[in-house]
Amino acid sequence: MRKVVIGLEVHCELKSNSKIFSSAKNGFSDIPNSNVSVVDMGMPGILPVVNKEAVRNSIKMALAMNCMVPDYLTFERKNYFYPDLPKGYQITQFKHPIGTNGYVMIDVNGEDKKILIHDTHLEEDTASMDHYNDYSLLDYNRCGVPLLETVTEPCINSADEAVAFLEGLRSIFLYTDTSYARSDKGQIRCDVNVSLMEENATELGTRVEIKNINSFSGVKEAIISEVARQNEVLDNGGEIVQETRRYDESTNKTYTMRSKEDAIDYRYFTDPNLPPIKIDKEWVEEIKSEIPKLHNERFRIYTKEYNINTKDAYTIVKDKKVSDFYEECVNLLNEPVLISNWLTGDVMKYLNRESLTIEEAKLNPIMLTDMIKMVIQGKINGKQAKEVLEKMLDTGKDANTLVNELGMTQISDEGEIRQIILSVLAENKNLIDDYKAGKKVFDYIVGLVMKTTRGKANPIISAKVLKEELEKYL
Repeated sequence: MRKVVIGLEVHCELKSNSKIFSSAKNGFSDIPNSNVSVVDMGMPGILPVVNKEAVRNSIKMALAMNCMVPDYLTFERKNYFYPDLPKGYQITQFKHPIGTNGYVMIDVNGEDKKILIHDTHLEEDTASMDHYNDYSLLDYNRCGVPLLETVTEPCINSADEAVAFLEGLRSIFLYTDTSYARSDKGQIRCDVNVSLMEENATELGTRVEIKNINSFSGVKEAIISEVARQNEVLDNGGEIVQETRRYDESTNKTYTMRSKEDAIDYRYFTDPNLPPIKIDKEWVEEIKSEIPKLHNERFRIYTKEYNINTKDAYTIVKDKKVSDFYEECVNLLNEPVLISNWLTGDVMKYLNRESLTIEEAKLNPIMLTDMIKMVIQGKINGKQAKEVLEKMLDTGKDANTLVNELGMTQISDEGEIRQIILSVLAENKNLIDDYKAGKKVFDYIVGLVMKTTRGKANPIISAKVLKEELEKYL
């Protein structure tokens, strides 16, 4: 049995109004080469200027991943030629990354694991390429967009762990509001390094890199495919060759791109146009104070302290806006499980059906908790509450208004319910005889009470009072 060892390199574009070293717009556009400046194109005499917001967001991410932040911000030139790199080099970080020696906690099948972060560094993204049969086209809109590359240690041991880390990292980007992290727009991409080692071995096996995977499902399938391929090679007495491969989703296999016997010499050197900038410790502390309670901490609170099941807790923390909505509800009404049931059930069902986000819905925490209070207080029953919630989401009206409009106010006065039950029994004396004879008519009588009151009678109180009245005939 061989041990799987995986390391990930995750590239994610950061939020900012402009690009990292130029004033060109940082934004997705359907029009190729519309967000471009002379700096992005590497024209002669250009001078880059560091985008402070991109630096702020990279520091925020580094801190959120429990990394050490350096005293100085420095940049290097990474030299290589490729069509999507107009300058012939990429401005990146090498000697002093924005974050080092961090970790991210993940949950895999109910068990916690610490994924170690080697470093996270800030750099400029390259242009994007569209390949056709006999030519390729370049779109420089992406060139110069601030990019944060996060490199893990080789401490991941399965495809499930890799996906759990990627989902956790994406949540950190979203919770810190540092990136949109949309894989469908190429904003988050991943390189995967996979090796196998014998169970008792002390050294890692030969590493194979799989480049540019654009979806988490693709990462999972690529790892499974590559592990199977390497096992087959080793089982047949072969050797794993250090190389770079690509993953083809249509065949669910990896294919050789180029051999990689040694690390590429990128001839890094300090960028002469970007002198070191001292990172103020007070500024770092200010950024740290802006980091909200992250998804993994909220997940722990929801499951351990609120006793919410893991599935519902995961549904809530997956979207920060939903989690914020939920926490505001809990602050208004200390019924975390009940609120979770309504939010992950009927509310999410409505949002999914209507393709809405929680922000777009005509519902706020006060409206939801007021409705839940009415259920708790017995003013409306569960069935009525579902109808009220649907109307709330459709119209934006509050629960009290809708209950009055729909004539739903529940009858919970025991004396009033007793009079209704006595009237029903007087009109159906045969049911009393049936009950005395041991026939199962109790629920039927409750149904008559509900029919008489058009569903307004509190069913729990109705059952209690009916039992008291029927026992008088025994």
